[in-house]
Amino acid sequence: MSKPLSGKIALLTGATRGIGAGIALALADAGAHIIMVGRTTGALEEMDDAIRARGAEASLVPMNLKDFDAIDRLGGLVAENWGKLDILIGNAGILGPISPVGHIPPKEWQDLIDINLTANYRLLRSFDPLLRASDAGRAIFVSSGVASSCRAYWGGYASTKAALECLVKTYANEIHNTAIRANLINPGPIRTSMRAAAMPGEDPDTLDTPDDIAPMFVKMCLPGFQQNGQVLDYQAYKKGAYDFLA
Repeated sequence: MSKPLSGKIALLTGATRGIGAGIALALADAGAHIIMVGRTTGALEEMDDAIRARGAEASLVPMNLKDFDAIDRLGGLVAENWGKLDILIGNAGILGPISPVGHIPPKEWQDLIDINLTANYRLLRSFDPLLRASDAGRAIFVSSGVASSCRAYWGGYASTKAALECLVKTYANEIHNTAIRANLINPGPIRTSMRAAAMPGEDPDTLDTPDDIAPMFVKMCLPGFQQNGQVLDYQAYKKGAYDFLA
C-alpha cells in the first residue's frame, strides 16, 4: 500500500470520534505519525489500538483545548521531539445551543468562542514556527455552511465558524510565500453525534460517514497540494468539483 505521508508528523484535535476518528485512521493508512489530542485518555487509547492494528504509530495527548497554556506546552514538546510539524488539523469543535441569539447563556457562548475559535488561534500561534520548519506544512480547519448562511437559531456556532474562516484565510495570506498551505473544509451533513444533536429527526443512514470524508483531508495534507486560503466543500468534492483533488 502506498504511504504518501510516510515520515510526516501530524497533529489532530478531536481525534477520538466522529470526523476526527476517520481522519486519524486515514492518516495512519497514509503513513503519518499522529499526535492525537482528545479529552479522555480511554478514548485516545482505543484509537491508539486501532492505529497500531494498521501498523502505524501515534502519540496520545489528553487535553482540554480550553487549557490554552497546555497548547503552548504541547508546542514545546513537539519542538523537542521532532523539531517540526508537517500537518496541523484543527478538527475539534462544539455545537453549542441551537436557540435565539438572546437566549444563549453567556457561559455557553464563551465555551463556543474558546473551543471553536480561540483554541485554533492558539494552535496556529504555537505551531506556526514548527509548520515553517517543515518542507511542506499543511494546516486544515473545519468550518460549516452556516458560517455564510447565517441560519436562524445557529448564531453561536455560525459566528465562531465565520470567525474561524476569517482567521485561517488571514493566516493563509500571511504564509503565502512560504511552504505552508492553510485551508478549511466544510463537511456538510456527515454521520456524527454532533449532526445527530443538531438534526434529531434525520435518518443517519442517509448520510456519508467520517470514513467517507477522511480521504479528502489526506489529499489536502500532501506536499503537492498547493491551494491556499480556500474553504473547500466536501459535497462539491464528491461531485468532482475540484480537479486538483482528483
